[in-house]
This record gives sequence, structure tokens and C-alpha cells, in this order.
Amino acid sequence: MQTTNVVDENIKKIGELFPNCLTETLDENGRPQKAIDFDQLRQELSKNIVEGPEERYQFTWPDKRNAIRLANAPTTDTLRPCREESVDFDNTQNLYIEGDNLEVLKLLRQNYLGKVKMIYIDPPYNTGNDFVYNDDFDQNSEYYKHNSGQFDELGNRLVTNTESNGRFHTDWLNMIYPRLKVAKDLLSEDGVIFISIDDNELENLIKMGCEIFGDYNYIGSLSVENNPKGRKNSDYISVSSEYCVIFARSKDKSSFIENVPKKASDMTLDENGKYVHNSGKRVLVGDNSFNKKVTKISSDKNYVVYYNANTDELITKKEEVGQFDKALVDNGYVRYASEHNGFLIENTYTEDKFKELFKAKALQFSKDKIYEKNFSDTIRIKSQLTNREYEAIVRGEKKVYSMELTTTGGGTCLKNLFGVSDSPFPAPKNVGYLKLLISLFPSDPYIVLDFFSGSSTTAHAVTQLNAEDGGNRKFIMVQLPENLDESLEKADTLSKPSIESAIKICDELGFSHLLTEIGKERIRRAGKKIMEEHPEVRDLDTGFRVLKLDSSNMNDVFYTPEAFTEHDLFEDNIKGDRKDEDLLFQTMIELGIELSAKIEKKSIAGKTVWSVSDGYLMACFDKDVNETTIKEIAKMKPFYFVMRDSSMATDNVADNFEQIWSEYSKDTVRRIL
Repeated sequence: MQTTNVVDENIKKIGELFPNCLTETLDENGRPQKAIDFDQLRQELSKNIVEGPEERYQFTWPDKRNAIRLANAPTTDTLRPCREESVDFDNTQNLYIEGDNLEVLKLLRQNYLGKVKMIYIDPPYNTGNDFVYNDDFDQNSEYYKHNSGQFDELGNRLVTNTESNGRFHTDWLNMIYPRLKVAKDLLSEDGVIFISIDDNELENLIKMGCEIFGDYNYIGSLSVENNPKGRKNSDYISVSSEYCVIFARSKDKSSFIENVPKKASDMTLDENGKYVHNSGKRVLVGDNSFNKKVTKISSDKNYVVYYNANTDELITKKEEVGQFDKALVDNGYVRYASEHNGFLIENTYTEDKFKELFKAKALQFSKDKIYEKNFSDTIRIKSQLTNREYEAIVRGEKKVYSMELTTTGGGTCLKNLFGVSDSPFPAPKNVGYLKLLISLFPSDPYIVLDFFSGSSTTAHAVTQLNAEDGGNRKFIMVQLPENLDESLEKADTLSKPSIESAIKICDELGFSHLLTEIGKERIRRAGKKIMEEHPEVRDLDTGFRVLKLDSSNMNDVFYTPEAFTEHDLFEDNIKGDRKDEDLLFQTMIELGIELSAKIEKKSIAGKTVWSVSDGYLMACFDKDVNETTIKEIAKMKPFYFVMRDSSMATDNVADNFEQIWSEYSKDTVRRIL
């Protein structure tokens, strides 16, 4: 009995934009209510560190504000294409990106903001033996570096986070927080992120996720039996499972499909040769207490049904309680009515919908009730995933279905693929497990991102699933090019065999000793194997574009007036080692064009011109470009046109540049590098 509380509405709006700024407090009557953490909000809107938080319910740790600042800080880096390491560069829609995933995510935010349907990551679990990123915060004192373990004595970016480190949890939280924060921006409105983790940071990860995505967008956690025999090195309990924490970008807009096949023993063939579930059938007409009472006889859900099983004829009528058509009953019809305690009850569906189900032979008639046949041969994914094999109904046929989740199976897959005795990755994820998660969404085209891609199991699973169900999913893999030789020096006894195997593979293939070389080769081999196993599949995308993180293509120029010379004025502003295609991709990033977009190389008036997305963007970085070339490009009316300032042949070309575009394509957005 009051008007809208504007403060509550504003709190709600701010909470949608910045879920991590929501906290709890008590109103004047001592009741809990949502409130805004203004210090946290100030931090979100500030480039500097905000001091002076008050005591309140919150999830915090040392350097959290730095982690927030790091997520919000811009990057000047770019992505450079590498055709020679790619597969089907010109046609593929898949990406493999080498580089620090935080910087890569910031760049992807330019092109893929709100476009990624699914993110899966398998980050370092913080077991005390694995490596974590240590990001360069602004606290650069020697004391901080020494105590945080931010850099090792060689200045390496990846360091082992041992349990003896006084910042054991802090370093891991500071590593994962900014990456999840940026990743959220990439998710579509109905997008979902899946994060594998074990006991060490499960609690912290859920709290962190609730802060970044909002606790109302926490879908739940899966318990995944990845090691049925249990780990021999576990203390007290032989650990056989890990977890998968799931958050939605917007839970009310997301959904999962039922994707686990039902057991064949739970299904029977009906009179028409279709499999029907033995239980769980919905009552459509008959005595029930769950539907509403009829208030209007004319209601489209109020009708009685007369059915003759001998002739398979059905008639619907409007009748009061106690009424019945004697003539129909005498002619072999059975009357079905929804009644309870002497009242008429609405049927489950409208009369028209009911008749549609009858025509589709989706009704089952018992003595006094009519059921809807449950033809569905799948069930909802359970929170406990266990390895099992059983006879199931898959797309209307009896087949043996296997839920394979083990890391042992994942390792065997890699060993067979590379023909080696040891897996080149410790405890790789199983392709079957990733396929199960990916298939929670319909097979419509969508993007799957993995920014801790490791052995590229996610890419393998996407390609495999596309081959099996005809889907057109795309993948983006992101991985730091970790030096395997350095990793071997730091590795513990359990990890060394895998790293040694990876180095051996690199040597056999003539690759450098980088972790990314194994991931790329795995995708190449998996694609070839899948094509051999599915020759019937056409147009399967088994390729990928390789992009590598690098500093900006533009030279850094900082001159004081006294140091400035006339020579500096005419010096090229683009680094000498950068190619035209490097400039093209930096332009695509800046203009928000997907990095998998179609690229064509054309010759116009004797000059090389790049056409992206069928002329949406056209670019020319060639030398001595004259008015003829610019005029021909303008006639094609691209949305964007980009060229180098130094590409113009003469001053006259520069003087007439705008006039040419105004005459032939005035709406084209022009940019000069």
C-alpha cells in the first residue's frame, strides 16, 4: 500500500550492473535488506585504489582491489595472425590464441562482447604443486615481490604456488578474479560458464562467482567422478571426484536441455512401435486434484471425452457433473471426465491441443484416465556424474551409452592420438565429459570459449560433437605459451613424466618446446581422425586460425619539445616487423569485427586490398596508393575503410581523399593509421 521505493529500485539496477557491489545490512526494524557497498562501487568507477572500507558482510582478501583494477585496466596489446601454424585459415570459424589469457580476454571483449554462449575452463586448482599466473600489480616494492612470490629469480610469469607460501589462497584468488570478471562480459544473455575445480578452492570459487555473476545466477555444482579408484596420494580420504561450478550470465534467460539417455529398461514399445517411458506419464483427463476447478462451462479446458477403442474414434463434449451420453456409451464409447469430490476440474490441455495429441497418437487410455505418452528418451543431467555404461534409447534406437569422465581415459585418448606411452598432459579432461557439458545446449551455432585450454580437449569435444549431431559450434582456445623446459625444472615428481612426454613429442615433430605446440597439434590430429571416422559428414570445420598476443603494431612515441626533430615528424608510426595482415587484425579488433570473419585478398588498380566479411571492412596498406585505387574501393561502398597515412602516393591524394569518398560513398567510415 505504498508507492515504489526508488532507493530499492536503484539498488536493484546497480546490483545488475555490478553484482559485486551488493552487500547486506539491517533496516530500522532490524530486518536484513540488500544495500550497496559504496567503497566497492567507487572502486569500480575509479582508476585508482580506493581506501577505507567499513566493516560489513563481504568476501575479501589482500590485493582484491588491485585485482578489480587489473580487470578494468585497458590493454594496448594486439593479436597477430599466424597462417603457417593454422589449418584452413581462410575458411575456418575456429580460433586458437596464444598469450596471457587476461590480456587476450580484454581484446576479445572488443569483438565478442555478449556473443559467447558457453565458457568452460579448467584453471590451476591450487593444489600446492601446480602453476598460477602472478599478475603485475602496482605495488612494486621489493618487499611485496619477495613476499608475494610474484616473480621467481628469473622473472618468470608462471610460478609454483606452494602451500608454504603465506599468500597461498590470496595469489590464486588474485589470479582468477580478474579473468572471471572480464569473461563475464563475453557471455551472451543466455550464456553459461563451467569451471572445473577441486576441494582446495571450491568454497572460494563459489563465493567469488556469486560476487561476479550474482548469487541469483549460481546454477549449482556438479560432482564429477574423474578418478573412480581414488588418488593414492590423498590424505584420510581417497579422493575420486572433483567439481564443476556453474554460473549463468542471466539465469532466467538460460536453460539446459535434457541430454542423458534413458535406460532401455525404463522404456517400452507402444502399439505403434515407438518407445514410451514406463512412468512419469501426465494425466490429461480423469479424476485429479492438481488442476483448477471449472468456473465457466465454456472454458476451453472443460470438456469430457468419449473414446471407442475398437474404432479408434474420439468425441469431445461439454457436460455437467453426472451427465453422460447414453447413446455413445451403448455404442462402445468410454466416457472420461476430470472430476474431483463432485466438482468439475479443468483438463490439463485445451480441447484443440488434446485433439492434436490424439492425431499424433500420443495418448494412452486406461480404464478411467487418459495419459500423455512420454516419448522423451532423455533425462536431466544429475548433480552427481559417475562413470557408467548401460543399454539406452538413443534417438529411438537401443544403443550402449557410456558416460566416460575419467582423466585416465583422457590420457589414453592423447597417448593414442600421439602414439606415445605417456600422456603429454597431466590429468587431461575426458572428451566424453566435455561433450556432455556442451550438449546441454541445442546444437544451434554458438561459440565455446576455453581460456585455460591446456591440451585442447574442449576443441576436440566441439569438433567431435559437431560430427555426431551435425552441429555448427565454433571454438576459441586461449593458452599461455608456457616453456616446457622451464616447467620441467619446477615440476614435482608426479608432473615430470607428462612434461617429458610433451617435450619428446615436440622434438619428434620439430616443434619448439612450448605447451601450445601440443595443443595445436592435438586439434590437427583430432580433426583428421574425426573425418576418417565420419566420412559421411560434409562441411565439418576441423580448422583453426592461430593468433598470437603481441605488443601494439604502433610505435611508442614520446618526445619532449627539445628532443623533437624534423626527422621524427616523417618517421613511420608502425613497427618495422609488422605485416599488412597484422594491421588488418588490429583494425578488426578495434572495430569489433569477429576474428573468424571471412578475409579475402584482392588486387584493385594494382594494389593489394583486404576485404573482410564480403566488403563490410576494406583496407589497403600497400605503398604508393593513388586516387584510382581509392576511387574503385569507394565505389564498392564498404561500411569501413582503413589505410595507412604513409600509403598515400602524393600530397594530392591526401588532399582529395575526403572528396573522393564524399562523392562515391559518403556514409563509409574512414580511418587512417
